Amino acid sequence: MIAFLFPGQGSQYVGMGKSLVENFHAARRTFEEADDVLNMNLSALCFEGEQAQLTRTEYAQPAILTASVAAYRVYMDEIGLQPFVAAGHSLGEFSALTCSGAISFADALRIVRKRGLLMQEAVPNGLGAMTAIGHGDQRRAEQLCAEISTTLNPVLIGCYNAPEQFVLSGHQEAVDKVAERLGAEGGTVTITPLKVSSSFHSPMMEPAAERFKEVLSRYSLGTGDYPVLSNVTALPHETERLPELLARQIISPVRWQDSMDYLRCHQVKFAIELGPKQVLQSLMKKNAPTVITTSLGEVEDIRKVKEVFNREDAEPSFIGKCLAIAVATKNRNWDREAYANGVIEPYQKVKRMSLQLDQNKQQPTREQLIEALSMLRSVFETKQVPENEQQKRLKPLLRMRAAKEFTLSERGDFLWPSC
Repeated sequence: MIAFLFPGQGSQYVGMGKSLVENFHAARRTFEEADDVLNMNLSALCFEGEQAQLTRTEYAQPAILTASVAAYRVYMDEIGLQPFVAAGHSLGEFSALTCSGAISFADALRIVRKRGLLMQEAVPNGLGAMTAIGHGDQRRAEQLCAEISTTLNPVLIGCYNAPEQFVLSGHQEAVDKVAERLGAEGGTVTITPLKVSSSFHSPMMEPAAERFKEVLSRYSLGTGDYPVLSNVTALPHETERLPELLARQIISPVRWQDSMDYLRCHQVKFAIELGPKQVLQSLMKKNAPTVITTSLGEVEDIRKVKEVFNREDAEPSFIGKCLAIAVATKNRNWDREAYANGVIEPYQKVKRMSLQLDQNKQQPTREQLIEALSMLRSVFETKQVPENEQQKRLKPLLRMRAAKEFTLSERGDFLWPSC
């Protein structure tokens, strides 16, 4: 099974995406669309601008989104394997949602540009800070944050990136105190102040979060073709909660470590980072070293991605995809007994079957594929999923090799096999 990963702010660099634009029409079209939507020459800023300007939050966010979407479109044209799930680090969550189809690219550009401006304006320059801690004890850091943090000078862990790697965020004075205490307590702790303009994912972002919620209310946020993990919950998004969780994300810690645990627990075998640099690829080695990870940000990456993904086992399993759809689908039925019988029991049965197939390195039989579909049908019926949403979630299954026996009706709806 495959996961898509999308980088966040800090991954930007002058020249990002340029070689893709020079070699692929899909990438060129993506940057041209961004220039038109934003009414600015974002392409020139990304390819030959000043690093200081590109690093400013209001420019960095749409720039990284554009570079990531360009990489995704090139990947789909050149390779085209659909993911089991996608995840994005902070800003990258918007890239993931855009590529899944939950948000249009044009709307996403406007949203993240405004997000960047609001986050830039939320804290007076110089008061907010973020500091990365390496080889640190998360629990000890949490204790120190609780001791030192105050209402006026807050500090907390803003990003849980890996077991011993996290980021402190908050008021400059409080962040420095916690970092100094961690460093003074010995060991091999590394302390790296980040070159960011504010204290993201901390209570100091509250003004931005409130205004961003209003911004999101103006846009249509829908259901994507595959699940996208929320930074707030480390679980797949439900469409109806998208605005709430995307607004809360600004003030909440990024639960990246938990998100990578989600991939590991669901037997994801391959992950590709789509966008500039390889930050998330490096973090994967610390969170889930058994996951084979690669990246695509420039033209020279295409060959190595093809080498990794042109394998029989690189396509996400049909059964795994059914399980992912079942988890990501919103429940509208609060009858506990019905939910236990129609959702939990069939889901757990198919999950055990999937684990056994993976352990034995076996391909599923037609009967097992039908059992997975039967589970999904039961989940849809029990959760009272509308017909149009069912069809939208099912169509990605038909692009998989295992689904060639299952067809669409004359009007394009999925036809359930006889179960």
